[in-house]
Amino acid sequence: QVQLVESGGGLVQAGGSLRLSCVVSRSISSINVWGWFRQPPGKQRELVATVSRAGSTNYADSVKGRFTISRDSAKNTVYLQMNSLKPEDTAVYYCRVFTNTANYWGQGTQVTVSS
Repeated sequence: QVQLVESGGGLVQAGGSLRLSCVVSRSISSINVWGWFRQPPGKQRELVATVSRAGSTNYADSVKGRFTISRDSAKNTVYLQMNSLKPEDTAVYYCRVFTNTANYWGQGTQVTVSS
């Protein structure tokens, strides 16, 4: 069974930090890209960051310099370290992985940043 399970969301004050984790079930093989997306209230889902199998990273302009994506292959886990959080970072954050033939989503974790 394919599963991506996110954790680490919560309520934090502006300027604070959170680290999101996404554990990917080992039934998903040959992942090429791991990513984090988010959906702010009333808005469309958007890319936050990705990391490739080779280790190349890509970030949305709005989070550059504040967020860091990383992965631990041994634990089959991808992380999103979020620093200097702003109220506009409030959203449901989703993990997503891409193989050659498919992509998979997690169920999402809520991040709320208070001003």
